[in-house]
Amino acid sequence: MTPISHYLILSAILFIIGVLGVLIRRNAIVVFMSVEIMLNAVNISLIGFDRYLNQNDGQIFSFMVMCVAAAEVAVGLAIIISLYRNKPTVNLDEFNLLKW
Repeated sequence: MTPISHYLILSAILFIIGVLGVLIRRNAIVVFMSVEIMLNAVNISLIGFDRYLNQNDGQIFSFMVMCVAAAEVAVGLAIIISLYRNKPTVNLDEFNLLKW
């Protein structure tokens, strides 16, 4: 059996990569993928705790997180496509459509 520390280390590494991607990158698609990486890191930690405690609650919560991530993908890509139609760029620094 894999120790829980391996799950948590992998989860922390993926979460840090996701946070750095959100903070450093200015491309909307890359920022969106970084948020998805952070959600997957949470899923890995939930599954790790589930395996450690020999329960199925982590798998249920992980499935719910995946459902929320699927809804986020649908809404997020729709927003990115609509913004791209108004201004043909995906650079977040050039979007000022939501300002007054």
